[in-house]
Amino acid sequence: MADGGGSGEAAAARASPAPVPGLNPMLGWRERLRAGLAGTGASVWFVAGLGLLYALRIPLRLCENLAAVTVFLNSLTPKFYVALTGTSSLISGLIFVFEWWYFHKHGTSFIEQVSVSHLQPLMGGTESSISEPGSPSRNRESETSRQNLSECKVWRNPLNLFRGAEYRRYTWVTGKEPLTYCDMNLSAQDHQTFFTCDTDFLRPSDTVMQKAWRERNPPARIKAAYQALELNNDCATAYVLLAEEEATTIVDAEKLFKQALKAGETIYRQSQQCQHQSPQHEAQLRRDTNVLVYIKRRLAMCARKLGRIREAVKIMRDLMKEFPPLTMLNIHENLLESLLELQAYADVQAVLAKYDDISLPKSAAICYTAALLKTRTVSEKFSPETASRRGLSTAEINAVEAIHRAVEFNPHVPKYLLEMKSLILPPEHILKRGDSEAIAYAFFHLQHWKRIEGALNLLQCTWEGTFRMIPHPLEKGHLFYPYPSCTEMADRELLPSAGTLAPPTLGILRL
Repeated sequence: MADGGGSGEAAAARASPAPVPGLNPMLGWRERLRAGLAGTGASVWFVAGLGLLYALRIPLRLCENLAAVTVFLNSLTPKFYVALTGTSSLISGLIFVFEWWYFHKHGTSFIEQVSVSHLQPLMGGTESSISEPGSPSRNRESETSRQNLSECKVWRNPLNLFRGAEYRRYTWVTGKEPLTYCDMNLSAQDHQTFFTCDTDFLRPSDTVMQKAWRERNPPARIKAAYQALELNNDCATAYVLLAEEEATTIVDAEKLFKQALKAGETIYRQSQQCQHQSPQHEAQLRRDTNVLVYIKRRLAMCARKLGRIREAVKIMRDLMKEFPPLTMLNIHENLLESLLELQAYADVQAVLAKYDDISLPKSAAICYTAALLKTRTVSEKFSPETASRRGLSTAEINAVEAIHRAVEFNPHVPKYLLEMKSLILPPEHILKRGDSEAIAYAFFHLQHWKRIEGALNLLQCTWEGTFRMIPHPLEKGHLFYPYPSCTEMADRELLPSAGTLAPPTLGILRL
């Protein structure tokens, strides 16, 4: 491939004429003229403008108009300037209040969003793409990579499984590793970020745990956790490590997390009392807050897995109210899945109304859950033959558009929901809009789609229709940025290869 591509480029270079200095040979005559005029310099245009203005001074009556403006400005009293200043300050204050409210609700600036979305295209902010026969799509790819650099960011999976009770049990049964080295390395970095701080040297148990999170060998980490408990029986992070990696069942993990919660609440209250004494105490409070939130979230996930779903919902709601700034942890995705299990669709819609906004970072859980709710109202009586004869109703159009929106965000999900591809255990980290996110979503939400009669049928018809109506749906980006090309490489590092990991069975993860 490389040799063939190189010889083709060399032949094209020999066949093409010599380029003109300063001009791109692929551009048309209009672009060449524009480039030539732009190269003459701004000084020439400035002199020409002054000459034109001098020549038209009599027809435009510039002297008379300038004198009239001077008289008008001289007739203004100081009261006018005071009123003008007060009015502009009032308008600026109202705009500032509105901006603060909009940013607090949507997480972005209204003026910035409007200028980027509507004004920039009118002012020529977008680059025009010139499609010449035989020209490479290098410009489009580079623009897409610049726009979607943030789309290839790896996020922690909100519904990641437990190392000892689920991932390791799969390894014991199949002899295969469900997690890649890159995924586990990212988790180690997360643990060091969330569970350590600069004041760990003040407490010997925290010093031991700081080394434990850096250990690559699981038995060494577990041994270090026990050493930390010998130094301090109330070391919350030691209980967290044991609950994650040593507990072989969810029941055992929940017991350890309850011990961690008791110790974490005590340490958190102590840190609150000393938070304003120094920057080190503030850093310690942030660390203890992260530990407490992590413990409560894992307890909610334990309750969800053990069938106590209403208890899990209550813990998640209380957690979101108590720590609203920590929305980056995506606790609402845990809440959505639990509410869907309860079939509390009205509550699911209420959560989506808060988080399903175009200015917020999207996820497959949000997009496909919104599509599921709209599909639920029409899927039971939906028939492709009937719809082709009479046309789609308003509710069916809304459901189809919601599925189009979800497919545009992550096109990998339908293949897992329709069981065209085998599911594997979800990784601990996901790439939004990537295959890893599709696996993590379908692993927990497939049952919710199967529960609603006809939902998968409508998804299949609409998903196939999306790719028939739009030749390249992922390159257009009607609602989101065009689909990033960097997802395949990142997913390759997060997901095990197909030959080394078989689909999981429910018996393996049975408690």
